[in-house]
Amino acid sequence: MARADTRLEPAPKIPPVTALKTLGRAWRFLRPYRREIVLASIGLVVAAAAVLAIGQGVRFVVDRGFGASNPAELDHMLAILLVVIVVMAIATYMRFYHVSWLGERVTADLRRTVYDHLVDLPPSFFEATRTGEVISRLINDTTMLETVIGSSASVAIRNSLLMIGGLAMLAATSAKLTLLVLAGVPLVVVPIILFGRRVRKLSRATQDRVGDVGAFLDESLHEIRIMQAYGHEEADRRAFRVRVEDAFGTAVRRIRQRAFLVAAVIVLVFGAVGVILWIGGHDVVAGRLTAGELSAFVFYAVIVAGAVGSLSEVVGDLQRAAGATERLFELLTVEPAIRPPGDPLPIPSRITGSVAFDDVTFHYPSRPDTPALDRFTLAVRPSEKVALVGPSGAGKTTVFQLLLRFYDPERGRVEIDGVDLARADPRDIRRQLALVPQDPVIFAASVLDNVRYGRPDASDADVKAACDAAYATEFIERMPQGFASALGERGVRLSGGQRQRIAIARAILADRPILLLDEATSALDAESERIVQRALEHLMAGRTVLMIAHRLATVRHADRIAVMDKGHIVAIGTHGELVRDNPLYARLAALQFGAAQARASDERASELK
Repeated sequence: MARADTRLEPAPKIPPVTALKTLGRAWRFLRPYRREIVLASIGLVVAAAAVLAIGQGVRFVVDRGFGASNPAELDHMLAILLVVIVVMAIATYMRFYHVSWLGERVTADLRRTVYDHLVDLPPSFFEATRTGEVISRLINDTTMLETVIGSSASVAIRNSLLMIGGLAMLAATSAKLTLLVLAGVPLVVVPIILFGRRVRKLSRATQDRVGDVGAFLDESLHEIRIMQAYGHEEADRRAFRVRVEDAFGTAVRRIRQRAFLVAAVIVLVFGAVGVILWIGGHDVVAGRLTAGELSAFVFYAVIVAGAVGSLSEVVGDLQRAAGATERLFELLTVEPAIRPPGDPLPIPSRITGSVAFDDVTFHYPSRPDTPALDRFTLAVRPSEKVALVGPSGAGKTTVFQLLLRFYDPERGRVEIDGVDLARADPRDIRRQLALVPQDPVIFAASVLDNVRYGRPDASDADVKAACDAAYATEFIERMPQGFASALGERGVRLSGGQRQRIAIARAILADRPILLLDEATSALDAESERIVQRALEHLMAGRTVLMIAHRLATVRHADRIAVMDKGHIVAIGTHGELVRDNPLYARLAALQFGAAQARASDERASELK
């Protein structure tokens, strides 16, 4: 496995803005849930008001209960205080439930939206982007946003209300002491701004490093057989440790900045409370302030100090969430290179299956100097079987990529039934094609689900009929749960030939007029190839077929064989014509059939011994 430290970021960077503006981009996901927002806001405001009312209760208890030595008044004040506390508890429940619900709901919506967008992006995006990085953004970054919406945001708003309300109550209690409190505000705000910017930058970096860890983990575990076969475990352990420690080091720098921020705020805020207590105490002794007023003032000062301290912590969460939101919206801002035109040409629901490439030139974005196809022209008639052969890099797979409209050519036209694919909806195009790849894709699901992937509305009977046609029923029925058997991740419980027959059954069930076969039998042993070839005969019947093959024995009976080299068709004809007239094909045939004859001679000689 390649282990170059390539941290690709194909998604365009969003212009830097403030953390609040960044988080504001998530508002469109909150907008549909106004009712929950209103209920959470009511609970939040009532709870904050109840906390502030407790301060007045403390004032009356001290002045009218303790100060006046009046037990009845004390009982009355304490009863009112108890009612306020119950109201605060109910409002807090209301706030917590609805805010947490919003966090979970918005996270689910955001994940769904990002995934919906990702599956519309062309394969070229995922060729340049590590899948583990995308998964990290979809899971970890949305979880970060959930924390903010479901907790930190309401905490920030509640503490902002407590701070503003507390300052108002401070002013009503003692203007002089309030001015002292306000004088210290800049000393608290400046560190929050300075450290907050650093926290946001480091939060983004931390998420990126976590994405690197996820990408490496995804790749190494998926390729565990190759790792162990080559004894690469220790090298991969070292490489993984490097990425983990890199993420840890970045996280420690972020934590250090947050710790400095919280410590600075605590020293400044509670130092200010001590100064206020000292000055207020002298005012009580001098008779300028009652003991109840000082008690209430200290209560509100502690409320304000606690609110500011909590805000300093929440700022760190907001900055981390802002970094995560940037990464998510970078994915959402990626525009698909292949998209339906404004007024797409319709493709009939059932086409005849003619295919045409007219003077097509195409370069892959990663190889702009080398054409994958160069002035390529090919016409395939309905129900015709055409094979593409040639050396590696000749452009055979590119023909399939353009036909599936994973890319658009820079020049020329690709047509199905006379419709220019560049002017059609990609989904309509792909509904006409069935693909059987060289390395069949098997999902971690049951046999039924894997075959039904080609036609989700198919009945169990249809699936079983497709498996019969693909000669797959025989091995499926021997599995523990038959058609309900789970096939494991990437079909690890199946042999190569069995995986290929499941893929063929999927294509048979899809029942599409154009069939693309990409080296469908190249990796199979002779017995498996014989069975799969019989299944392919069922699949090809009545369909237009384009097949890629390196093994010429599998395409000798094609209607026509197109010989490709360096993006061109250098010859086209039947097997016999090409052996006679084309040197490149004749050389390939001599190499393959000559080797086959030599093997057959060796086998006969062994039998005679």
